[in-house]
Amino acid sequence: QVQLAESGGGLVQAGGSLRLSCAASGRTFNIYTMGWFRQAPGKEREFVAAISWSGGRTDYADSVKGRFTISRDNAKNAGYLQMTSLKPEDTAVYYCAAFNSGGSAYVSRVLKQYDCWGQGTQVTVSS
Repeated sequence: QVQLAESGGGLVQAGGSLRLSCAASGRTFNIYTMGWFRQAPGKEREFVAAISWSGGRTDYADSVKGRFTISRDNAKNAGYLQMTSLKPEDTAVYYCAAFNSGGSAYVSRVLKQYDCWGQGTQVTVSS
């Protein structure tokens, strides 16, 4: 397994941008599918975006499609979530997650598929 640590959260005005980073430890990060999830107060954790080990396949929740971009740099053992045109409803704790895809291009929206999680970073969007 890999250990994950998010950074880059903060307070931003509506319409603004933030870039979240996910630092991974472990030599096998490059065979892990990586995803981002978020959890708002009083709500269940939900899928945001996912990227295959090579970066060749991505998937986005409809609510963020066209505004968020997921990417990764396996040489740096890092993943990113670029968030633009932020809305107050994007306010949540954002979590980086990963699972061993064995090098396949499989991506998943299913929370239980992911067995490696970071501790989360708070994103607050003010109106």
